[in-house]
Amino acid sequence: MPRAVWNDLVIAESADTVVVEGNHYFPRTALRDDVLRESSTHTFCPWKGTASYYTLAHDGRTSADAVWYYPEPKPDAEMVRDRVAFWKDVTVVD
Repeated sequence: MPRAVWNDLVIAESADTVVVEGNHYFPRTALRDDVLRESSTHTFCPWKGTASYYTLAHDGRTSADAVWYYPEPKPDAEMVRDRVAFWKDVTVVD
């Protein structure tokens, strides 16, 4: 089952991931709320739409904007609605 690991801490785990452009998108409900901090960062993807971000924080460590999601994905990207993906120092393992 895919897991997202950050600093040896499993922050998300689910057998229900969707892989888009090589990234596992986990259900938002699989992500631990206690490690998330809201971010004001937004980026734009021409076919998925505007992405929003979370910063990870735990035990004195942070990883800015390491989690992204599409609150209102474009029609061709509906498969990522209510899902999150990871980058930077988060590793996804099967």
